Amino acid sequence: MTSLPDSFLWAVGLTAVSGLPGLFFPKTARSGQVLATVLASLGAILGLLSIALFFYDGGYDPGAGAMDGGSLFFWDPLSCFFLAGVFLLSGLGSLYGMGYWKQEDHPDNGRKLRFFYGTLSAGMASVIVSRHAFVFLLSWEVMALSAFFLVCTEDDKKEAREAGWVYFVATHLSTLLLFAFFAYYGSLRGTFSLFPFGATELASGQANGLFLLALAAFGLKAGVFPLHVWLPSAHANAPSHVSAVLSGVLLKVGVYGLMRACWLFPSPPPWWGETVVGLGVVSSVLGVVFALGQHDLKRLLAYHSIENIGIIFLGFGLALWGRAEARSEWVWWGLAGALLHVWNHGLFKSSLFYAAGSVIHSTGTRRIDELGGLSKTMPWTALGFLIGAVAICGLPPFNGFISEFLVYLGFFRTVGDDAGWSPGLFAVPALALTGALALACFTKVFGAVFLGEPRTERAGTCAESGPAILFPIGVLSVCCLWIGLFPRSVLPVLGSVIRQWDPGMSVPGGTVLEGVPWGVFTGTGLLLLVALGLGQWWLRKGRRGFGVPARVSTWDCGFIQPSPSIQTSASSYAKTLVDMFQWVLWPIRRRKGGDGFFPKGESYATHVPETVLDRGVLPLLRGIRWILKWFKVLQPGYVQVYVLYILLALVALILWR
Repeated sequence: MTSLPDSFLWAVGLTAVSGLPGLFFPKTARSGQVLATVLASLGAILGLLSIALFFYDGGYDPGAGAMDGGSLFFWDPLSCFFLAGVFLLSGLGSLYGMGYWKQEDHPDNGRKLRFFYGTLSAGMASVIVSRHAFVFLLSWEVMALSAFFLVCTEDDKKEAREAGWVYFVATHLSTLLLFAFFAYYGSLRGTFSLFPFGATELASGQANGLFLLALAAFGLKAGVFPLHVWLPSAHANAPSHVSAVLSGVLLKVGVYGLMRACWLFPSPPPWWGETVVGLGVVSSVLGVVFALGQHDLKRLLAYHSIENIGIIFLGFGLALWGRAEARSEWVWWGLAGALLHVWNHGLFKSSLFYAAGSVIHSTGTRRIDELGGLSKTMPWTALGFLIGAVAICGLPPFNGFISEFLVYLGFFRTVGDDAGWSPGLFAVPALALTGALALACFTKVFGAVFLGEPRTERAGTCAESGPAILFPIGVLSVCCLWIGLFPRSVLPVLGSVIRQWDPGMSVPGGTVLEGVPWGVFTGTGLLLLVALGLGQWWLRKGRRGFGVPARVSTWDCGFIQPSPSIQTSASSYAKTLVDMFQWVLWPIRRRKGGDGFFPKGESYATHVPETVLDRGVLPLLRGIRWILKWFKVLQPGYVQVYVLYILLALVALILWR
């Protein structure tokens, strides 16, 4: 462990107070927003520089201070890896807000948003470097409450308030589980400082209890299925740059917490890894299945966050299983894939939320079937969304392909191995199915939103967003392309984190990650980009030399006067797949008209509810409320009755003694 540098402390401090000065500016003054952006950007730059210097110096000693329980904070490769996403995405989000959430356009909630945006970022950073249970829980509560107020930014809207309260209940259930985890941890260890247990310090039952509490608490924060009930509505109703931070960073704090908790145990049993892999299988497949049935652009992206958390869990489950089986190569493959996907998901999912926010900012709607043809009027937004879509589908030459490739390769190494049964028998098909469904989903989204003709007037009259919105999208797109083309550049960072998480490994990293021919990815990726560029040039200019017209009319299906209504809608595109998985989606269908030989009009609409929340949690809570209402007879409102209760309790205690 090493002490925190002053530059990092300044970074957290600047980020935390970035929105504070704006509270003293007039409601319509842009000066407060500019000042908040400058402070947040300086904090992000200082934080990223501190992290870069940490990895560049390479002076980390895994044993230094490992047993010192006096410090409240610590700084190691695992924490620095997750901090990079906090500072990068929070800094870009602050710049994005300059164009997306202008103070003069949002005088009632703009100052509140920027204040809690800063405290959220600082709270997440503080959680990641906390070494003591008290500081961890305090930082956790700052993070949780800040996110609650950000989700409720537009508290004049009913759906935003409902989303905020669902998140509030879920995050405090996670907090209660953390209280139980740290109370149990402190009773076993005699201290609340976090450092690894000895090999024989815990009985198996005690370790299992701590693991289950950590899995429930951090899994709820990470949004793993079926603990994801707060996630879709929170991501959909928050401002888009807040949604990007919630998805790209806040969920990863839950992943970090689980990795840090498992780091405490040197010899976990195999079923820990198998359980995490099982959760990853369910989350990855069902996350994308629920996304297929969505008509809200941001809600669809929210479900893809569940899918990608599932992919991260697959890789981490493999690493945990490898640690239990003393197979260091499995730890390398699994943890490298999981960690790199933490970064990758933060990059392409934030880019997608930024692009979705650009669409919402210009058109005023999140409804997919009310858009269309936006690539003509918003070409840069369309390009940014396309890059994010290709990356999230795990296709080359972008970053999502690299991390999923590592997870694939790790599970392939376990199948048919001497170890016998392997969770890879389920993980590999699930990962393949997830990729195929994600491709179908984003084909639907990009086609319905950016291709074809505008389905409404406001979609046809919108304009491209300004530089403040497009710049963060461009930065994240370049990052996605860089990791996809040059994955070797991130290997030293991954190796440092993996060696720190499992210092007892017998296999050096050079025989695992360095053994992959990474140059092949660079070469094929560059060739693919050249081929795409030449194809685009030929479609725009080159084909004119062959007598091919630059523009031709779309096939009109025999209609004399074609209209946007004859285009394939997002609902009809995904109908076959939604019907295939209706046993878990439970779609609600509404059809009107269409009867008789000459029907005047017909409408067809589908709605996919949040199955776990709407069909499980809420009915359960309503049942509990119905039972509890019978206890109202004990509360008649008379002081004499309450005094009688106290007297009866005292008599009962005397008799019991």
